[in-house]
Amino acid sequence: MSPPMSAASFLAALKGEGLTVVEVGDWRHHNRNHKGAWGPVNGVMIHHTVTRGSAATVRICRDGHPDLPGPLCHGVITKDGHVHLVGYGRANHAGLGDDDVLRAVIAEKALPHDNEANTDGNSRFYGFECENLGDGEDPWPAAQLAAIEKAAAAVCRHHGWTERSVIGHLEWQPGKIDPKGFTMSWLRGRVRDRLK
Repeated sequence: MSPPMSAASFLAALKGEGLTVVEVGDWRHHNRNHKGAWGPVNGVMIHHTVTRGSAATVRICRDGHPDLPGPLCHGVITKDGHVHLVGYGRANHAGLGDDDVLRAVIAEKALPHDNEANTDGNSRFYGFECENLGDGEDPWPAAQLAAIEKAAAAVCRHHGWTERSVIGHLEWQPGKIDPKGFTMSWLRGRVRDRLK
């Protein structure tokens, strides 16, 4: 459990992990903090966007849509492996999830099955939306998968967390399927190896 890092530290952590970072508008001050606290933070949540096209994906994740105002994450990881920073602070990405899962993330233990949605995740997780249709057929290019690994590891490294602080939206909120196309156990293995 940690206070969120500063926006400058977040940017430095991502670049320090070897990522190509694109700063989108006034991302450092674009957030939903007026809706509630951001922090203490406990982990990193990975999503897929159900979109096609990098420019449109970044725009949607920054601005949101009529039913859900942006930002919808902190960083958008496009198929070319670039991380587009669209917000910093509370973001509409995690929604309500399972308090048992949160306790497991905090303790860095194996995750229980998510079976309720009773806890605000927007205050507790960094969020990365990853450009993919989420249909199980849209490919995940190697550069994008490497960037997802590096982005998750960058946050974990800064906070001194292990790979067990990295979860998928599908592990947090019942009914969610993202990210689809790779397993979170596979991703956590890659993050673990990177953090060694």
